[in-house]
Amino acid sequence: MDVNDRIRSTLLEHPIVLFMKGTPQLPMDGFSHRAVEALTSAGADFHSVNVLADPQVRASLPHFSNFTTFPQLFIRGNLIGGCDIIEDLQRSGELARMARDVAGSVP
Repeated sequence: MDVNDRIRSTLLEHPIVLFMKGTPQLPMDGFSHRAVEALTSAGADFHSVNVLADPQVRASLPHFSNFTTFPQLFIRGNLIGGCDIIEDLQRSGELARMARDVAGSVP
């Protein structure tokens, strides 16, 4: 399977996906750490992809999403943004609402 197909498959399989450096338990940079904290505090049930463990995804995702930095948050297959946007959404309460909406639509 080509790397873009793997990315698409991940986005189809999981309603909320965070492509990050490291894991939620062991983020490898401050931006990934802050994104995980914001998602966790918003009560989001999310899937993470460690781009450091998959060099193909790390190299291809910026072209796929047209967004060059990590982390990258996708909800329902749509790019939401990076760390600053995630934190802004969390502060406004919008991230929690988005997470509830997704949770309510999953069978």
